[in-house]
Amino acid sequence: MRPVAIISKPQRPDLAGLLPGLVLWLRGHGFSPVLDPVSGSYTGSLDVVPRHEMPSRQPELVIVLGGDGTLLAAARALAKTEIPIMSVNLGSLGFLTEVRLSDLYSTLEGWCQGRCAVDARSMLHAELWRDGVVHKEYEALNDVVISKGAIARMGDFTVHLDSQLVATFRADGVIVATPTGSTAYTLAANGPILAPDVNAMVVTPICPHLLTIRPIVVHGDAQVAVNVEGIPDQTYLTVDGQEVVQLRLGDEIRCRRSHHCVRMVRLSPNGFFDVLRSKLKWGER
Repeated sequence: MRPVAIISKPQRPDLAGLLPGLVLWLRGHGFSPVLDPVSGSYTGSLDVVPRHEMPSRQPELVIVLGGDGTLLAAARALAKTEIPIMSVNLGSLGFLTEVRLSDLYSTLEGWCQGRCAVDARSMLHAELWRDGVVHKEYEALNDVVISKGAIARMGDFTVHLDSQLVATFRADGVIVATPTGSTAYTLAANGPILAPDVNAMVVTPICPHLLTIRPIVVHGDAQVAVNVEGIPDQTYLTVDGQEVVQLRLGDEIRCRRSHHCVRMVRLSPNGFFDVLRSKLKWGER
């Protein structure tokens, strides 16, 4: 039987009714479900593995049951595999999780029949350089954010693009986002919306102390470096709003397009603009 992985959002009581039926459907259609520990807790399945071990099972498809945060976590766990992900919205907004729960089985049928569209979403590779060496590395689907903590003081940042100085400025932080991430934090910081297939990144200052500092769109093959020149206590690097590390004075964050991408499955051929209109009310008066 062909393996299909299932990753679920924690603390969702509705999964108790959903997951047993989904497991039966998959088995009835020739698939072998591989569940993460959250999913396994609702089914009593014996084939339960941690998320980071799922790539070793070589699943044909990953079904994510949850909100955008669950999808982001799953995308990073599977970043190097490019296994197609079908994301089913169990959250509130669900901007990235495009498949409605009511469309779960029709989308699965479409997948089995080869009728689904698969979007390749670029990821961001970020390196935290400290004392001249790579301290940590990350893959992000949405963005990496350098920002202050609870203290109401700005930091000093310098941005370079392919080793060329862009600007030095004071701000609450800096966001480097993928086209997918252009509808997340950077949108709230007045950044532009990019179509998912655009080969670009967005660099957005957070509340800069200069009226002339604006978000900038750069080529996707560029390398963006953000240097931490002066910071208050509790300044952090945050990856997709989930992974966090505290920064030090002199740290440098280097960002470039990742060699990997996230392949997202959906039945509708125009999902991105449908979501803009229905969930962000784009174009409404």
